Amino acid sequence: MTTSPKLLLISGSAREGSLNQRLVQLAGRKAQALGASVTTVDLRALNLPVYDDDLLARDGMPAGALQLRELFASHDGLLLSCPEYNALPTPLLINSFDWLSVVKAEGSLPGGTGATAGKPVGLLAASPGALGGIRQLPIVRTYLSTNFAMVAVPEQMALGSAGDAFDQAGNLTREPMDQLLDKVVASVVRQARWRLQG
Repeated sequence: MTTSPKLLLISGSAREGSLNQRLVQLAGRKAQALGASVTTVDLRALNLPVYDDDLLARDGMPAGALQLRELFASHDGLLLSCPEYNALPTPLLINSFDWLSVVKAEGSLPGGTGATAGKPVGLLAASPGALGGIRQLPIVRTYLSTNFAMVAVPEQMALGSAGDAFDQAGNLTREPMDQLLDKVVASVVRQARWRLQG
């Protein structure tokens, strides 16, 4: 019997019509075709304030941070697509994970970093510019592997000139990039299965 991994889909952009939302949704459909189930996470809907230790001490842990921990605890891997702001990942992405990092273990649920530890992540980026957001991908790779003990798969994808890279059905019109996306997704699904079977 084949183990079916559960993957989270996260975009570092919550903008309406976001290219990174489109890319990660396509990645999710490819993961489903490989037998995985997927859950989309809207980081903006978590309603997390800018991280502030005084705020945490005064008001306690925001519900959105606890929800993000629960999502990671109940899933086996992550497909992440993030745009580039001034050669860095978006504040939305970093702020959400900064809150996740301070969630403590509670009952049967691990702490935030315990919920992510050892789980595979596939890194994607899309941009209207020629570089496709590639400058921030090494930063996200280091951030997630160092601080959250996630296993970033070797394959990654930066989709440049992404505004004209999708057809009306949401598929990529460039075969080499579509094949690269296949490789990223397959690597995450494969590693998630190995974890479940191990």
